[in-house]
Amino acid sequence: MECIVTTSPFTQRRKFIINLGKALHKFGTPAYRLERHLLDIASILEMGGSFMATPTSLTFALWELGEQEQQQIYVMRVKPGELDLGSLARTDELVDELTKGERSLIEAIERLEDINNKPNPYSRWASLCAFGISGGAFAMLMATSWNDVIWAFIMSIVVYIFVLWSERSSSVTDMLEPLVSLVSAFIVAGLVHLDPHINAPLVVLSSIIAFIPGLALTLGLRELATRDLMSGTARIMDAVMLLFKLYFGAILGFAIGGQVWGTVSFVQPEMIPSWTALLAVFLLTASLVVMFKMRLKDSPWGILAGFIGFGTSTLAALYFDAALGTFFGAFCVGIYSNLYSRICNAPATLVLLQGLVILVPGSKLYMGLSIALTGQKILEIEESAAQPFLILMSLVAGLIFSSVVLKPSRTL
Repeated sequence: MECIVTTSPFTQRRKFIINLGKALHKFGTPAYRLERHLLDIASILEMGGSFMATPTSLTFALWELGEQEQQQIYVMRVKPGELDLGSLARTDELVDELTKGERSLIEAIERLEDINNKPNPYSRWASLCAFGISGGAFAMLMATSWNDVIWAFIMSIVVYIFVLWSERSSSVTDMLEPLVSLVSAFIVAGLVHLDPHINAPLVVLSSIIAFIPGLALTLGLRELATRDLMSGTARIMDAVMLLFKLYFGAILGFAIGGQVWGTVSFVQPEMIPSWTALLAVFLLTASLVVMFKMRLKDSPWGILAGFIGFGTSTLAALYFDAALGTFFGAFCVGIYSNLYSRICNAPATLVLLQGLVILVPGSKLYMGLSIALTGQKILEIEESAAQPFLILMSLVAGLIFSSVVLKPSRTL
């Protein structure tokens, strides 16, 4: 440690801190974790620092200890990060190696650049299968019919084709969310003529479930709870606008499809058995391993977090309502992830997010929009319009309580 600090000039330590902040932001680290982590690293490197992160900007103020008046400011505009848990884990290991003296600062900077430029560890085919499975698994989790599950799987694959297209076309990237929901709704409006047992709105929701910003809303509220007001507000507003774009695309797609294909009366099919919920949780969390770019050695712990969240929230809902059931689910997932961080000496985020995805009410917010704007229920279940917001608050409260009961050993 002493060797790192005394032999590395300020410019090298500054470069490492800045590159580390940019990398962690790119990998989807929330502001409250990112800022706290950079403060810890600056302290380790015997530097003073002040940091501010939002989804679209990063600000660094760095100085030598005892020379706060000689701050060096670095400000940059960035794009909102996408979850890359594999790179996040590698970056955390790199910081450990640096602080233990196993790497020099120059080696750490080079390794950080390698991690930052590392391609997706999973092939296009694996990503396509994961996208399809996530849509089918979500439909299965909603206790619908096998018809909906199969068509949701197929439509999710269609949606992924547009995701691939967006990687080659900036114009498609700019309109991706409303485009995929429009195309999905238009096609499903025609499919109901072939299979009137399809719950069309649910199939569309399942096919675009990867875009539903439930996790972003939860992270935004968590940032607000930790007084990261700018980042939390920006993240929540971005998520709300994304939800609006998705819903508008679906409404437009159904409207055009109705004019082109006509309308068909829905025929209630036989529901899938209740035991398939456990299979759905496994398939959904397994697909997230690919979509979140997790390392295979970390994936079993993430999948287990999904079962913990689902199991505890379902059990608690038998004695309380759904919102309080979510509180207990988030609390147990938070305890589990903090325990994992202590035992495995790894970021709690690696397993926390998969457990939260099972609990986040993004799909319920989408369903609430449908009821509020059209009066149409996607699923015939009794719930109040305020329930999604109660669930969001329960999620945040559960995470806060879990961090109080068992503090995480790491900032990431």
